[in-house]
Amino acid sequence: MINFVGDPVDMLVNPESLPEEIERVRKDFGLDQPVHVQYWKFLQGAMNGNLGNSFIFGRPALALIVERFPATLELATCALIIAIIVGLPLGIFAGLKPNSFGTRIIMSSSVLGISIPTFWLGLMMIIVFSVFLGWLPVSGRGEIGSFLGIQSSLFTFDGLIHLILPATNLALFKIAMVIRLARAGTEEVMSLDFIKFARARGLPSQRIVRFHLLPNILIPIVTVLAIEFGTLIAFATVTETIFAWPGLGKLVIDAIINLDRPIVVAYLMFVVTLFLILNLIVDIMYAFLDPRVRVQGED
Repeated sequence: MINFVGDPVDMLVNPESLPEEIERVRKDFGLDQPVHVQYWKFLQGAMNGNLGNSFIFGRPALALIVERFPATLELATCALIIAIIVGLPLGIFAGLKPNSFGTRIIMSSSVLGISIPTFWLGLMMIIVFSVFLGWLPVSGRGEIGSFLGIQSSLFTFDGLIHLILPATNLALFKIAMVIRLARAGTEEVMSLDFIKFARARGLPSQRIVRFHLLPNILIPIVTVLAIEFGTLIAFATVTETIFAWPGLGKLVIDAIINLDRPIVVAYLMFVVTLFLILNLIVDIMYAFLDPRVRVQGED
């Protein structure tokens, strides 16, 4: 389908080039062949792990995806951690005290978190915290450190302060989602008999929440967040573009603008594989979180 959108040669050569030069470039990239021939060659290469070379960078598209993936993984992981740390306690509080003033504030804030466009909020964060207050950097990944052979901006102070704004911007929608999931789960579980029995035995509220409530509400939350983690990686394009974060999102946006077809196709294939792996991980985690799954498996 992507072969019917624009002509990459127009982006690769000077508009004032001679027709012979334009035709030579088209032939070098194999764009002079019929679409079905190009598709067949793509399938042959894909079976061998070769998704083609980038028109712009002149390098294997899959290698570029793998090269940019750590930056996006780092951003998505931090956003997910922020969403859990902030959203889970607030959602449990809202479920335990549904009629309190604090719950009204929390739920109203969650509505705003879902409704406010990511690109607008990101621009406002840059204006407030970077331009007006000067507390945080505007864009970029910052300095990259190394620990146990792993390179990440998490290992340097400069990298951490560069990560705050984009990770927070990416996490706000997920915070609202976690709050709503945790609240709904808390209200449902607190009305069950085993919670009433725990209270009748005189167990402290903190123990009930930690050992009886939390394990039961985590199952749907983990399921949703595992899939949402895939969406954080796959669809962080807006945040990465606004904050010039050198990850997959910015790479694919640049590829779309420049009609760099191999990168777009490699990105889509990578995202599909990622979601398949995440679904498998969720199924495995069920066995650890829900004893009923283990019992059914043994039966």
